[in-house]
Formats: sequence, C-alpha cells, structure tokens
Amino acid sequence: MAFTVELEEWVGSVWHRFITRRASPDFPEARVELANQQRLLALLFRAMGGANGISVEAASDRDLLLRRNVLQQIAGTCKQVPLAWCDENSLRLPASLAVFPEVALNEELYRWLALLAAQAGQMRHWGRDNQRWTQRLLRRYPALRTRYKRLVDAHLQLRPDPASLNRSEAALERALCQALREPGSVEHFPRSERAAWPLPLWLYPPQHLASPQAADLGEDSEESLATPPGEQKGGRKRATRIDESTRAGGLLVVRLENLFSWTEHVDLDRWSDDSEDPDAARVADDLDELTLSRTRLRKGGGLKLHLDLPPADVDDIPLGEGIKLPEWDYRKQQMQDAFVNLQMMVPRDCEAQPLPPRLKASAQRLRRQFEHLRNDRQWLRQQTQGSELDMQAWLDFHVEREHGQCAERGLFMEQRQTRRDLACLLLADVSMSTDAHLNDEHRIIDVIRDSLLLFGETLSGLGDDFALYGFSSLRRQQVRLQELKSFTQRYDDHSRGRIQGLKPGYYTRMGAAIRQATQLLGTSRRRSKLLLLLTDGKPNDLDLYEGRYGVEDTREAVLEARRQGLTPFCITIDREAGDYLPYMFGANGYTLIRQPEQLPLRLPQLYRQLTQP
Repeated sequence: MAFTVELEEWVGSVWHRFITRRASPDFPEARVELANQQRLLALLFRAMGGANGISVEAASDRDLLLRRNVLQQIAGTCKQVPLAWCDENSLRLPASLAVFPEVALNEELYRWLALLAAQAGQMRHWGRDNQRWTQRLLRRYPALRTRYKRLVDAHLQLRPDPASLNRSEAALERALCQALREPGSVEHFPRSERAAWPLPLWLYPPQHLASPQAADLGEDSEESLATPPGEQKGGRKRATRIDESTRAGGLLVVRLENLFSWTEHVDLDRWSDDSEDPDAARVADDLDELTLSRTRLRKGGGLKLHLDLPPADVDDIPLGEGIKLPEWDYRKQQMQDAFVNLQMMVPRDCEAQPLPPRLKASAQRLRRQFEHLRNDRQWLRQQTQGSELDMQAWLDFHVEREHGQCAERGLFMEQRQTRRDLACLLLADVSMSTDAHLNDEHRIIDVIRDSLLLFGETLSGLGDDFALYGFSSLRRQQVRLQELKSFTQRYDDHSRGRIQGLKPGYYTRMGAAIRQATQLLGTSRRRSKLLLLLTDGKPNDLDLYEGRYGVEDTREAVLEARRQGLTPFCITIDREAGDYLPYMFGANGYTLIRQPEQLPLRLPQLYRQLTQP
C-alpha cells in the first residue's frame, strides 16, 4: 500500500513537471535573474534621469485575464504573469526574465525597462503613455533604436497570431503590434473582454494593494509580519481583510452532575500554536493572496511590554529645553519648519573613569603615530627671502618677463612651523541595532565605545579641537543627542566615563542629528570643519522616516552642511551601504569598514587621511 502511494506521488510529480514545462511560454535555459542585474540596473536608472530615491526591487506576479491554450488550461499556468511597473517609491521588475530564447536579449530587456522607467511619469493611459515614453527615449538617444528594433522583432515572433483570435482580440493585437513597431502611431486601442498577451517591453500601471495595510494591524503588526532572520523579503502580496470573530451567547443546558470541578476544567485555546513554523516564509511565497485578520497569536511564557521611553529617574539627564529643528519632505519638495524636537542629554550615572587598560597600548601607539602632525612644518612659497629657491615662482617670473609683464613676486621658499586650524565633530549612531553581536565577545556598541575612546585619546594628544556626540531617536518628538564632549570641555576622565556609559538607544533619525551637529560645529572659529558620522545602518524611525523619506531628509541635511562650509563624511560598517550612501554623501563622502572589530584603530587613521593638507 505504501509503495502504491509513493508511486502515485512520483508519477504525479513527473506529470506536473512535464505538463508545466510544455505549457510554459518561457525559455528556462536563457533565464536571467534580477538579483544578478539589480545593482547595474539601479545605476543605469539613475544615470538616465530616474529619481535617486527610487529603489529597484522584484515585482510579484499579477493576475491577467488571458486567452490560454489547451495545455496551459490543463497545467493551470499563465493565470499570473510578472510585469514591470514603477511608482514614486520603487521600480518593480520581474524577479527573472526568460521571455526570449537568448540570454543576451533577456539582459537587454532588463536594461530597456530601466531606461524606459527613467523617462516615465504618472501613467494615465497604458498604451499612449508607453508609446510617448518610448518615443522620447529613442529621440533623446538615437543609438538605442537598433537595440529597440532587435527586441521588438524578437518579441513579435512570439506573440499570438491575430488570425487565431476573435475579432475584438485580433483588432487589439494588431494595434499593439503597430504601436511596438512605430511608437506614437496608435492613438485609440480597440476594446476587448480579455487582456492582450503581455508586452514585456512596456511598463504596466502600479500594482496597488488592497485596503488593509500593516499600519492598521495594531501594535503587534511589526512582530507578526516580520521576516525571519536570514530570509530575504520577496515581492509584494495582495491582501484582503476578514473579520474572524467567535460567536458568543446562546442558551446552554447542562446537567449539574456533568460539570467539571475547578481543577479539572481548564480553558485551552487549541487553535493557537506558539511555536515558530520554519516553512512559513516558503508557504507565504507560494500564496498569491494573503488574508489578514485581527486574531493575535501570543508566544507562550512571555510578557510583551511596549515602553516608549524609560522612567525619568533612570533615563539620561536632559540638558535644557528641547530644540525645534526642520525636516525635509521630498514629497512636497519643501522644508517643514519646527517639525522635529531634539533633546540634548548626558548619560546618567556616568562616573569619571580612566582609559580601560586593554586600550592603553593602542592609545600610546596612536599618539606616537600622530606626533609628527602636531609639530608639522610646511613650505611657504613665493617668499621674498628664504632657504631655498622657489622654482615654480622663478619660472612664472621668467615667462612674464619674456612677455613684457614683470610683476613683483617672491622667488624663495621658507619652511616654518604651522598650526593645524581645524575642528572635528564626531557623531556616533547608538540606535538599538548597535546592541547586535559581532562575535561571541563583542557587540557593535562595544566597538563604538572603544572607537570613541581611542579617537579622543588621539585628538587630545594632537591638539585639534574636537567634540563627541551620540544620537538615537523615537519618532520626531524625541530625537536624543547625547553630549560626550563638547568643544569647550576638556577631554578627561569625565569624558571617558560618559563614553563608557553609552547604551544602545532607539532608532536613527539621521537628518535631525546632522542638522544639530552642523549648528554646533558652525560655532567653531576654525578654518576647516570636519563632520564625521559613525553608523551601522541607514536612516529609519517608527514614523514616516522609513525608506526614501529618511534617505532624502539625510541627503538634504548633508547638503545644508556643505553649504555652510563643513565637510561631512560617513564611516559605516553596513555592507549594504553602497545602495544608499553614495546618494546621501556622494561617491567620495563615505567609507565602509568591512571588519567592524578594526574600527577603533581605523577611525584615527581615517581622520589623518581626511585632514592632511
């Protein structure tokens, strides 16, 4: 009996693979994955005029009412197809392309969709808008005409024959083929009860989800919808809301002798299972539509508390009143005045402490390495007298004299003692993500503390003006900037105690912290001003600060700092930083520390590279 069941399952799986492969219109041997092209496509999209804050992500399959052949109906395929679309937040491309029998053509199709999306705007009519965008792209870049024609010719060979369709569908098919061959030549498209066979060269309208959103799920939404560690989020899913309520009331008639005693009667909810399902992510990926309800699953043996802020008697000590700061809203393209409240604070119970013994050897080695910068001597050119001849000044003098223009200038060089005229403010991200472990012994916050300590030891020995701050946030009403050492304070055991008292905070509202740091650094009278940002991730917070909003606000704060004569520079340990830091800080405005445990020693070396004349 068991053998028969296994044989039936084997035959069924073989039949499923066979019929699915025969019914599929794709070419699996020429399949191209978006994951291998994603970084290149994002760069191409932005280089051709696409909005910088838009991310390139995978699109989920979409339902289309297509006319399917017999094999496709038997296999149950082609009900959903992957389509490309774009909205104000993301460019969604198919997770893989196997439209053409050649790999090169599928790769070219990915590039064409990225180029077309860079020219696209708000879609009002699917057919006319795609023609207009294609016309504009080919008119601006005539070299693309040959590539476009190659894609169109290859695709037209795969489209259904109009002779095999009914009259309305055939008329629509002819109009679409004409629009592909000559973009802009078709103004009106015939109506049809069924959708036309997908056009992979065009963008489709944005896929708006159903009404329920994660924000409507209540306080438990973040935990219940979170992706398990180590698993990557896939495309978007459609969702429907259902009301799952248990019926109450009614008349219950029982015999008293059948009642349980108190010790025998236990109210158990046997529908709930508080264990993790390891296959949940795979099952969710196979579902076309997710059904959401307000039923809550509580983990057994745990108590969940949602505390916004700790009590005042154990929280950090506030310094003065809150500071109102603006914030940039990219959707409105305007600054929102007094939108964020920033509170200056100092760590509580931070007693004066010396430098930990484990860091003393590294601190002494760094002091010796930076000693020559303290007594740095520079050559002053074009001096009237000096120890050596200035050859460049002499050549300029000779050329001007040959042309009859002889201006007075010094022809000597003199080596003199110079004083470093610069100030630095180091802003450290101490959000809750810094509580994560790097290895069995150290957390990210431990590495940040050691980095701040060695940085302070090095700069105090060098004699440069510097300040140290940490920051985290909890929505726009509570951005916390922890003062570890200001420009007016000496670096001593009190500063070391504050650094060693740092604890992981909340979230990362980076724009507000940079704006306040810009104001603090702007009060310095030094000629050169360096603003260093030390972080382990991208901007985020509980409110609208997620995604593009936070990235755009941080970029605007960096631009404001540059306009005030500051030099912002970001140091990160986030391996995904290349996706967003070039946009916020510029290609040369950040660096990635691939081995975070080396950060304490790398930070002073980076400072020396950034401040050398």
